[in-house]
Amino acid sequence: MKLDILAFGAHPDDVELSCAGTLMVEKMHGKKIGVVDLTQGELGTRGSAELRKQEATAAAEILQLDVRENLELADGFFKNDEVHQRQIIRAIRKYQPEIILCNAPDDRHPDHGRSAQLLEDAVFLSGLRKIETIDNGQLQTVWRPSYVFNYIQDRYLHPNFVMDISAVMEQKLASIRAYATQFENPGLDEPQTYISTPDFLDSVIYRAKMYGKMIGVKYAEGFISRKMIGFNSFDAFIKENT
Repeated sequence: MKLDILAFGAHPDDVELSCAGTLMVEKMHGKKIGVVDLTQGELGTRGSAELRKQEATAAAEILQLDVRENLELADGFFKNDEVHQRQIIRAIRKYQPEIILCNAPDDRHPDHGRSAQLLEDAVFLSGLRKIETIDNGQLQTVWRPSYVFNYIQDRYLHPNFVMDISAVMEQKLASIRAYATQFENPGLDEPQTYISTPDFLDSVIYRAKMYGKMIGVKYAEGFISRKMIGFNSFDAFIKENT
């Protein structure tokens, strides 16, 4: 299936926390959207790989994803090398997205920055016809997306642009809460972690409010682009409320 937008996350829940609203907005505009999780999040303090899989499936239904798959790379130990680049290339060529969303280039969790560099390198290599990859016994077509945007995660990074997600903020929060083992859940007998405190989810909401305030809307998600963004009409701009 060809997708318009494909979001990669180092772990199940990265996408929900960072760019789920944008995916849902584009779905409302008739786009085909998907998620590829690199790992099963098996090193997480709370829950298990199997529970994370169930949670990711529940979140996918909330987001109305057309596709979700997990590459089952080693959580914490995947590398930016040929073996892993080829796995990413196969996913890119399989879905042929016009736009890729991926982890922040710098973040508290080392997997996030490493994932961003892995994606950047694989996107370039995916466009080289002399690199051959096979999917279901068939030689894949060379493909390179038009844009790669990094979503912003835990650290404060200044976005190059933001997307208004006011209309879907509640669904975004519902997709995050689908990961019941990972976030605030008083009824769960698991160790407390950095992301399971009430303050963490509050910070996600506050960040969306801050980015929204920048453009005069209630909530927004921020993105970084290494490529210059152009417009063919000023009508694309959101007008701030004055």
